[in-house]
Amino acid sequence: MDADDKNTIGDYLRSQGISRRAFLKLCAAMASALALPPGAALAMAETLPQKRRPSVIYMSYQECTGCLESLTRSFTPTLEYLMFNVMSLDYDDTLQAAAGFQAEAAREAAMKANWGKYLMIVDGAIPDGNNGYCTAAGKSALQSIQDVAKGAAAVVAVGTCASFGGLPMANPNPTRATMVSDIVTDKPVINVPGCPPIPVVITGTLAHFLTFGRLPDLDHLKRPIAFYGNTIHDRCYRRPFYDRGEFAKTFDDEGARNGWCLYELGCKGPTTYNACATTKWNAGTSFPIESGHGCIGCSEPNFWDRGDLYKPLSAGLWHGSIGADLGAAAVAGIAIGGLAAATARHRQSKITEKK
Repeated sequence: MDADDKNTIGDYLRSQGISRRAFLKLCAAMASALALPPGAALAMAETLPQKRRPSVIYMSYQECTGCLESLTRSFTPTLEYLMFNVMSLDYDDTLQAAAGFQAEAAREAAMKANWGKYLMIVDGAIPDGNNGYCTAAGKSALQSIQDVAKGAAAVVAVGTCASFGGLPMANPNPTRATMVSDIVTDKPVINVPGCPPIPVVITGTLAHFLTFGRLPDLDHLKRPIAFYGNTIHDRCYRRPFYDRGEFAKTFDDEGARNGWCLYELGCKGPTTYNACATTKWNAGTSFPIESGHGCIGCSEPNFWDRGDLYKPLSAGLWHGSIGADLGAAAVAGIAIGGLAAATARHRQSKITEKK
């Protein structure tokens, strides 16, 4: 750890020539991304500069590096900003320059110096049935995650593999891949699922913890409600077509070209909780449904084992009676949408008559 780590975040920002105006803009962007009240941006600006840059240790297991690739593409805030101004990324075997014994020594030194205070990020499922997978420095994946988690203040499971097991845990699961929360049971765990997660959802979650020193509000699956509080269907720009019963039948028919709902082509938006439709990808440019492909439900548990990605939910694709329930919900949604539209037209006609 360098000398700057002994100073506050405010000291470091000033040493880098970052103005208060620029810092306030970043705080406002973070507060907006996290759906925090207006006063939260000012609270961030007042409290964050007084804190020391917290140590972060990033551990990788059964994963494809897609989640880390996604993290590097965040734009509000950027990974570079977090790394150099807000946190001290003391271990990441993909990004760090050190390797072998030097890398392990850096991790152990960071753990010792920040015991009980560092934030642990886990990327990938944990293979607890085969010690040959993800072994590093002579330690199995199970050993290393348990050792590092002991001294962590909290653990962030980044990606669906870490959060819910993802593809590694899919049937027949030869490595007995396991989600982080099944192994780390004595520390707070935050799940940030997605295959991969949206970049700003990852950095926004990290920024919340690093700023306030506590977990954001979580749902029953330990996901931040700010990002996973609504289904993609709730905020989808194709929702009006769903309400009117206008569905694309193939990916290249007239309905698809006109932006009609992709529900009948297997879109899992109605049962998938994520911020794709609002935060979007590539600096807010687009998301899969906007690009013409239905949601595959990648931020939900067991999405790999739930069947054909292109079968509509009403075909009973998802376990239990949810398929039939969703079929009824679709009809109800169309009826309610039509009733709402008719009511709005009636209200507008009354206003016009008065004029």
